[in-house]
Amino acid sequence: MRIGDLAQETGVNRRLLRYYEEQGLLRPVRLANGYREYAESDVAAVRHIRALLAAGLPTMVISRLLHCVHDEDGQIMPSTCPTMIANLRQESDRISEAITQLQTSQQALDTMLATALRPSAQLPGGPGDTETA
Repeated sequence: MRIGDLAQETGVNRRLLRYYEEQGLLRPVRLANGYREYAESDVAAVRHIRALLAAGLPTMVISRLLHCVHDEDGQIMPSTCPTMIANLRQESDRISEAITQLQTSQQALDTMLATALRPSAQLPGGPGDTETA
């Protein structure tokens, strides 16, 4: 199947499919005329890629784990590849750390916002500043 067919079947646009190829996630056959020829298995691969991206995995990690994912009763299931659990734990830890950092940032912004919204809060040099030089 051609890239347009794969795009239509998966709901993923052509540009993104080309990006997946650049990242080594898809490996279509190149025809003599330069067209990409995708296999039926690439439809499942795109579904797997999308599921792993939705789980927060970067494409570099997906390229290491994609062969460890398969379909089972319509659901995407990880296999027991040797690196699968270690990679998933590492990515879970990375995401947890990012969440903690974002929560800290949100608390700091909320504090600044609360301070800025207080009626008595006036910045030096602002409209209510009565201090003279």
